[in-house]
Amino acid sequence: MQIASQLSPVWRTQLEETLKSAPLSELEKFLGQEKAAGKIIYPSEKDIFSAFNHTPFDEVKIVILGQDPYHGSGQAHGLCFSVPEAVKIPPSLRNIYKEIERDIGIKAPDHGNLTDWTNQGVLLLNSVLTVEHSKAASHQKKGWEGFTDAVIEILNEQGNSIVFMLWGAYAQRKASFVDKKKHLVLEAVHPSPLSAHKGFIGCGHFGLANDYLIENGKEPVNWALKPSVTSQSQGQLFL
Repeated sequence: MQIASQLSPVWRTQLEETLKSAPLSELEKFLGQEKAAGKIIYPSEKDIFSAFNHTPFDEVKIVILGQDPYHGSGQAHGLCFSVPEAVKIPPSLRNIYKEIERDIGIKAPDHGNLTDWTNQGVLLLNSVLTVEHSKAASHQKKGWEGFTDAVIEILNEQGNSIVFMLWGAYAQRKASFVDKKKHLVLEAVHPSPLSAHKGFIGCGHFGLANDYLIENGKEPVNWALKPSVTSQSQGQLFL
């Protein structure tokens, strides 16, 4: 399995040294062995780098940092917190929608596909990009963390006025080195049902992010998502 083959050319150039590193070689070896053993790995190979391929390096305005892909059938498609339209909306994402509605008045959509955000410069980055079916955290400490550390480091160094949304202690530790004089770092508890009402609901991150982008001469993100294909075909409207 050639990891870099699925990564867009500009990102590949930016991450060239990391992609050539020993940990990435070991990661490729591990993934190849898992595949050869018949294990089911999520997301599909074509979707592993969806976050990067939807959001070009020089267009990143916001980074939302997750941890692992969903490990249930059909859920993961390479974007943190996001699921394909036909899949039930996960609890953490429902809480994200609740905060968006509370913060800026946008009603929750009828699906969990966040691709519309990625096309506006929102990098939906998991720390670990693959997982084995029904085995949460099964691909942690196999090499992905070093790769995504490098992604954050490059954005921190070369990016301009990026918003980093860090929800939960894991994300906050991972991106603790981000220069707060150069970028906006927004921190809150994780939107999981276990913690969302301890500070995520009420954090105001979505409005704050857009205010910051506007102040720095960038287009704000339209956090509203287009309705699902099914809803559109039935003539429903979601504002």
